[in-house]
Amino acid sequence: MSGPKVVLVVEDDPVLGPALVQRLRLEGFRPRLAATGAEALREAAALRPDAVVSDIRLPDMSGEAVYLRLVADLGALPAVFMTAFSEVAQAVRLVRAGARDYLTKPVDVDRLVEALGAAMAESPAPQRMEAAGPSLGISVAMREVEALIRKAARVDAPIVLSGETGVGKEVAARFLHDVSARADEPFVALNCAAIARDLAESTLFGHERGAFTGAVSRQAGVAERAGAGTLLLDEIAELSLDLQAKLLRLVQERRFLPLGAAAERPFAARLVCATHADLAAQVRAGRFREDLFYRLNVIPVEVPPLRHRTEDLPWLAERLLAEAVTRFGLGARHFTPTALASLADHEWPGNVRELRNRIERAVALTDGDDIGPADLFPERRLEGDSPAGSSRLGAAINDATRDAIAEALQHAGGNRAEAARRLGISRTTLWKRMRELGIVAD
Repeated sequence: MSGPKVVLVVEDDPVLGPALVQRLRLEGFRPRLAATGAEALREAAALRPDAVVSDIRLPDMSGEAVYLRLVADLGALPAVFMTAFSEVAQAVRLVRAGARDYLTKPVDVDRLVEALGAAMAESPAPQRMEAAGPSLGISVAMREVEALIRKAARVDAPIVLSGETGVGKEVAARFLHDVSARADEPFVALNCAAIARDLAESTLFGHERGAFTGAVSRQAGVAERAGAGTLLLDEIAELSLDLQAKLLRLVQERRFLPLGAAAERPFAARLVCATHADLAAQVRAGRFREDLFYRLNVIPVEVPPLRHRTEDLPWLAERLLAEAVTRFGLGARHFTPTALASLADHEWPGNVRELRNRIERAVALTDGDDIGPADLFPERRLEGDSPAGSSRLGAAINDATRDAIAEALQHAGGNRAEAARRLGISRTTLWKRMRELGIVAD
């Protein structure tokens, strides 16, 4: 017989937090209080809660960032959010990510308990993702891609990953490797567009000493170095027709012949190919072998562009931010709510690769801990933060931000330090946003 449902309460208010815990305990739940985002993530890893009640504004990160991390680690999780400010764009993102409700402060505790009970009734047990390995996204489109890859990982049939440049095809290939039975074996990737034509065959299949001028020693190719793991051939459409013929033999016979070798060697790896080109069109144009196309395209997986899965933007941004901060060895950095909202107002022609580059630049160049829209999109500074041609979403975000700051200043009696604390941002960020939005405090 199962015990009380575990509810993680994330609230830094020293009065509201314990009050919610007491009420939820009386309602038959097993609540656990965390005062910061970092503490919430640690508690969640240990407790694996059944639901979350969280404030949006936390001392170290946003409640949205916490929830997206929890979804990535634990799967779909019923959640109810609390905030002192009505931010429609953020509410929409949270609901799309799986949140049940969004309540403004002062919180009606009866309504909160009702919303939490309804959420848990609809999802009595959180849908945990399969153990190990990162998820590819929280959008419906990427969950479908992930489900397809997990199924494909159970068999050794070739896979072709297609999609625009920068969408994350190599990430998807690594995910396939990590959730397969070959996870403990090597993962080897080769960009076929980046190798010199006269070295392509040697790079793929290796060579023996003396096989050609300059071959002073035996060299293993990627087909051999992949062992019993996974071999990713990225930009497969760039291979010459003669190499395509030799690759066909590797696929059909599971054997290959290094340059200068007297005997073939077995190929034991799983073959995954990736391309941004339309391989079927390449076949019709005579630039890709039809027989190889049908041997490779057993399980086709298309990775959608980032502009078609905007629900993934905050989730990806938080992950890439954490990676950048760790890689650069810098202190903590946080996105402002308007920065996260601004991500949806961009077309992302470079997809995830562009998102990564923008975040890394912002982390390296931003003064202070808060990363705002202008840090991610410095080119917009030339047009002003609210140009006449900006989208209605951008205008709505600015209006909501202006209202939130005005309300915080009013409650704080004009004290900027107190208003910044209520908003969950630094005084420097508050001052910058007031100046940008033309807010004057008495």
